[in-house]
Amino acid sequence: MTTPEKTRVAVIGVGAFGRNHARVYAELAKQGEPVELAAVCDANPERAAELAMEFRSQAFTSLDQLLQKGNIHAASVAVPTVHHLEVARTLMEAGIDVLIEKPIATSLAEADELIRLAKQKQRVAMVGHLERFNPAVRATLPLITHPMFFEVHRLSIFTPRALDVDVVLDLMIHDLDIVLSLVNSPVKEVRAVGLPILSPKVDIANVRIEFDSGCVANFTASRVSTEKVRKVRFFQPHQYVSIDYAKQDVFAITVDAEVARDPAKAIAAAAKDPGALPIPGLSLQRPEVTAEEPLHAELKEFLAAVRARRTPLVSLEEGRRALALALDITSAIADHHRRANLDRIALGR
Repeated sequence: MTTPEKTRVAVIGVGAFGRNHARVYAELAKQGEPVELAAVCDANPERAAELAMEFRSQAFTSLDQLLQKGNIHAASVAVPTVHHLEVARTLMEAGIDVLIEKPIATSLAEADELIRLAKQKQRVAMVGHLERFNPAVRATLPLITHPMFFEVHRLSIFTPRALDVDVVLDLMIHDLDIVLSLVNSPVKEVRAVGLPILSPKVDIANVRIEFDSGCVANFTASRVSTEKVRKVRFFQPHQYVSIDYAKQDVFAITVDAEVARDPAKAIAAAAKDPGALPIPGLSLQRPEVTAEEPLHAELKEFLAAVRARRTPLVSLEEGRRALALALDITSAIADHHRRANLDRIALGR
């Protein structure tokens, strides 16, 4: 049996996100994955050199240098969002497969250009929607029947990273992608409010989305919170499901078929012994969750898609879908600002 050729990868942009990509590629190589972290590329020469030394890789400060000397097959694009199209285009035109960090781009026109390029150049291209690879989310998929109501919270402590985009494109987009993938229905209506708090862009937002299926989803995202919360809760007929991204935990409370047909029986039983557990007719499920760092799972999926020359789990089209909804939300927030005269209030007029 011959050893498969190693996929030589590079990480473009080794700030907070890119550093983690480099670390995980190096860890996957040690674990026996047929991959080699061949290069890191960053405009900051000291940062590139430091990371290259840590992971025994080559350091480059420009794409031109990398493409001339790096000899790579695939790359993670972890530069600021405004540069995604430029960098990914250069790589794909050079015959290199790409994983583009979320959001896919700053506009739908840019996303469409990336989709066109990937098809024209026959490149494997993936968007880094990390929560798709959260073990709790994966364990939830077999439970999905007909979700009708979501309550989603993603709260983070303020950090100066990723301030080139607002909280919708920075944080909420993770949850938009997850809910879109679970509901699988066109969006009917978007209502949103958001405010800048510590940065010039919106730092906290609340959104209500109604889908054609009748499902309603409420989202709250904040990057100015005093605590970290990353949870999704949803209801579907006769079932409640709760996902904790951070703890990689999921549980479901299900109403059994008999009680579903005649809820009065359960109500009567509960009335006889208030506070008794378990409540008659309700069962608690905890699907088995195999712990794994989501970025490990994400990069393994990308590498597998590269080797098999197939569409990855999160395609560019799905990245575009999440971006389109995020942009609709930012537009709704801007409309709300105008209706509420928030810009004038902020200026003290």
